[in-house]
Amino acid sequence: MKAAIVREVGGQPVYEDFQTPIPAAGESLVHVSAAAISQVVKSRASGAHYSSANQFPFVVGIDGVGRLEDGRRVYFVLPREPYGSMADAAPVPSDRCIMLPDELDDVTAAAIANPGMSSWAAFRERAKLQPGETVLVNGATGTSGRLAVQIAKYLGASKVIATGRNTDSLRALERLGADVTIPLTQDKPILEEAFKEQFAGGVDVVLDYLWGESAESLLTSAAKAGRGAVPIRFVQIGAISGSDINLPGAVLRSSAITLMGSGIGSIPLDRLVNAIAELFQATVPGGFEIAMKIAPLSEVEEAWPLDNSNRRTVFTIEH
Repeated sequence: MKAAIVREVGGQPVYEDFQTPIPAAGESLVHVSAAAISQVVKSRASGAHYSSANQFPFVVGIDGVGRLEDGRRVYFVLPREPYGSMADAAPVPSDRCIMLPDELDDVTAAAIANPGMSSWAAFRERAKLQPGETVLVNGATGTSGRLAVQIAKYLGASKVIATGRNTDSLRALERLGADVTIPLTQDKPILEEAFKEQFAGGVDVVLDYLWGESAESLLTSAAKAGRGAVPIRFVQIGAISGSDINLPGAVLRSSAITLMGSGIGSIPLDRLVNAIAELFQATVPGGFEIAMKIAPLSEVEEAWPLDNSNRRTVFTIEH
C-alpha cells in the first residue's frame, strides 16, 4: 500500500510503499479516506513527543476517517504501531473506532477531531466546565484555540476571554463567541494589568495552549487579583511558546489555583474516545467552523513543511 513514512529520527515523511496491514484479533482494518496534520502528529513524527515510539520506519498520523470492511464510516485513533493514519489502510483496535453522524463529512471530521477534542476533553474531563462560568483561552488564534472559543460557548460559558498575538485573528474571534480579546503583543506590565482586570471580575477556567511567558503572566496575575478561595482551574494543553515556565511557589500558596494538564496520558483513552464522539455529535448542531487546506496524500512531501496553526492540512486518499 502507499503511505507517508518516516524512516529516521528528524526525517520528513515520504510517500512510498509500506507493507499492507493484516488486522489482528480485536482489530478492524480501516480503509482511510482522510487524515490531518496536527501538532501532536508533527511532534511524534520528529520523535520529540513524549508518546513517540521511536520505531523506524513508521507511518505517520494518529487519527483519521475511513470505512470498515462492511462499508461503515468511522473516525479512528491510534492505529497499531508502526502503522499510522496517513496510508491506504490502518489496523485499529475496534474500540478506537467511532461511527460518524451522517451529516458530518469525512474531511471536516478528520480536520476537527484532534483540535476540537483538545478543548472538549479539557472542558468536560479536566475542568468540569459548568454552564454560566467564565473561560479564558490563552492562544485562541490558532486552530485549536478558535475551536475552544466556539466549544466554550456551546457548552454554556457565559463569558469567553481570548488571547493571541495576531490582532486580526483576535478581532475575527468576536464573531465566533469571544466576549473579550487581549493581544499578547503588549508590554508585560500592561498585559498583566489586562489579565488582572479579567481575573478580578472572575475567571473560572483557563485553557492554555501556549505555556511559556504568557502562562507565567496569567498565573501571576490570577494570584495578584486576589479572588480569595474562589478556585481557578488552569488546564495546560499546549506549549507552543515554550516547554518550561518560571513559577514562584508563592503564586500557588497565595491563590486558589488548581493547575492541571490535559492530553494523552492524563485522561483514560476510552474517555478520550468518548469525548471525540461527543464532539462529532455537536459539530453540525453547534456550527463549529474550522479553516482547512485539502491535499492528496501523494503530495505529503510538499505539503508537510507548509503546514501551520492557522489552517488544518487534511490529506485525502482515493480508493
